[in-house]
Amino acid sequence: MTTTRNLLVELLVEELPPKSLKILGESFADGIFTGLQSRDFLETTSVSTAFASPRRLAVHVTDVREISQPRPQPPKQLMPVAVGLDSEGKPTAPLIKRLRAMHTDEVDIQWLMNERVFVDEESGKQVLKYREGLAAGLQLSVGLEGALEDALEGLPIARVMTYPNPSGNGWKTVNFVRPVHGLVALHGKETVPVSALGLIAGRETRGHRFEAHSATISIRDADSYEAQMEFEGAVIPGFGKRRKAIALQLADAAAKAGLRPIDDGALLDEVTALVERPNVLTGTFEKEFLEVPQECLILTMKANQKYFPLLDASGKLTNHFLIVSNIRPEDASLVVGGNERVVRPRLADAKFFYDKDRKQTLESRVGKLASVVYHNKLGTQLRRVERIATLSGTIARMLGVDKADAELAARLCKADLLTDMVGEFPELQGIMGRYYALHDGEDRVVADAIEAHYHPRFAGDTLPQGPIACAVALSDKLETLVGIYGIGQVPTGDKDPFGLRRHALGILRILIETPIDLPLEALLKTAAANFPAGTLGASVTNDVQAFMLDRLRGYLRERDFEVQHIEAVLYMLNGHLHEVLPRLEGVRDFASLEVAKDLAAANKRVQNIMRKNREEIGSDLEGAVFKPGLLTEAAEQDLYQAMIDITPFVQGYLDRGEYGKNLKALVTLKPFIDDFFEKVMVMCDDKRLRINRALLLQQLGRLMNQVADISKLAS
Repeated sequence: MTTTRNLLVELLVEELPPKSLKILGESFADGIFTGLQSRDFLETTSVSTAFASPRRLAVHVTDVREISQPRPQPPKQLMPVAVGLDSEGKPTAPLIKRLRAMHTDEVDIQWLMNERVFVDEESGKQVLKYREGLAAGLQLSVGLEGALEDALEGLPIARVMTYPNPSGNGWKTVNFVRPVHGLVALHGKETVPVSALGLIAGRETRGHRFEAHSATISIRDADSYEAQMEFEGAVIPGFGKRRKAIALQLADAAAKAGLRPIDDGALLDEVTALVERPNVLTGTFEKEFLEVPQECLILTMKANQKYFPLLDASGKLTNHFLIVSNIRPEDASLVVGGNERVVRPRLADAKFFYDKDRKQTLESRVGKLASVVYHNKLGTQLRRVERIATLSGTIARMLGVDKADAELAARLCKADLLTDMVGEFPELQGIMGRYYALHDGEDRVVADAIEAHYHPRFAGDTLPQGPIACAVALSDKLETLVGIYGIGQVPTGDKDPFGLRRHALGILRILIETPIDLPLEALLKTAAANFPAGTLGASVTNDVQAFMLDRLRGYLRERDFEVQHIEAVLYMLNGHLHEVLPRLEGVRDFASLEVAKDLAAANKRVQNIMRKNREEIGSDLEGAVFKPGLLTEAAEQDLYQAMIDITPFVQGYLDRGEYGKNLKALVTLKPFIDDFFEKVMVMCDDKRLRINRALLLQQLGRLMNQVADISKLAS
């Protein structure tokens, strides 16, 4: 049995892109592990551990074989069956000669015929093939070099650098995300002689640029790597471990000041990718900067300096912030002071932008949107704002709220695009509009709607609050969705440059989760009508509605509703999306009953009978009036009476939105429905009775399908 030991592979590089480091580390580790696994160097117990710091990618793999498992070789083709076998199926002279030539020693031909030679089909003809024995296992150096090459080729690198080959052959170059300066490959204590990117593997690496105990670190064995790097190299090589250490230090430093750091996982990941030995320090800035909206200050500290602003218990920004340093000097005052000097001009710029922007009102900027092109087929931002304002007023009127407030908020909602603050930080669109609107003296409901009209911006984001904000948010998204879709810019695959899927989901969430009773088709038609004639495709309303219903199905599946239930509800919804969730909850409750399947099957039978009647006597059904006096059978009389008895209850449940109770009340009809189908012939010869019974079933179907088309629940 081949020897297994743990393996370590490390690439020492110049500083890697921080936003890519985590995925680069995971991809490198997965690539090595998968490459070794596919080459049969791993046991079933083997596991990998990824390491990634600003200057290294590494992986530790347990239970790696020194020699890979022997593997079967592909069979060799010998000759056609007609040539190799005689009429009795025995080997011919040509086949015997060929088999002897394949072996250097005497060989038992009959044994080969029994154990190695077999008949196969090749291009429609029968041929003889020879099954080789197992191929000898490969040395780890061979397998690891292949796995390393696979891992490097599979790294998600958007752009590579070209630099001289580190082996010394200056006329050759190497392409990689950053120049590589070292390669470590250890199988237990032994180095594995592999090469990559112009380097030959050894056991020496480097630690922290400034705080390592020595210039180079000689890794004793694969299992010593992490401990040696932390102790001798002053580096925490594990991304997750380093991230956790930073989070703990941030929380501890904030707690000492009685404050809390902002919760930003993306920033924490980025900072983790920038430091090898984290040391959290506390800095301050002048309180006068707090006059600037805190969103501006937080963003400039995060985006430009990678600081963690500190908030008080109410969530208000303070003049304290946390620095994640990469060094641990005995006297940290110089580090803190340097960072405080660096952040001050950034905050001063934010204050300058804020003060300058407030010298012009939002209203005074609206006209300038005429010089900003929105889309060459849809006009300028000013034309777009006019469409949004018109649609906002229409929706506000539909909601029974102040039309003027909605139109004003929509008119001003894009004006902050022309401010210096939003020009510097596009992420502040809407947020700054709200601050500037309040400064201009606009009503708070208008200012709030300006900020909220972008919401929800992403999955799980907050929704606009209040009917005015919802009207403007819906209008903005409807205008974009209908306009862009209508000029043929339809999302394909993973390409959606205008974010139409996001806009569609935003509209659905506002209508469903707020909830708002506005029919989807009416909204789409109103939005399309605001564009100049001939601008949009003729079928845009139907196309966008189908697109949105597809998004709706996905949204509902993500909320763990079953496909059958979704289709049952959507069939009866008629665009009133505000009812979709409570109706689905009602259907889910109903479907949990044992009798639900039977009622669904009966409902399906009713629909099939009605379909057949419409096909055969459709003209006679039109305008026909149901007559209770024509109910001649006791079973149909009993069913009709049961329907009369239950109708006030199911209608009351429906009116109150108690959809589960509405459906569960139908259970009382089951024995009467069963008796009817057992004893009554609907498709009888008497045309009057047939039409009357069809009309009875039509009433039954309507009664049963008030909440959803429950026939779709039938398996």
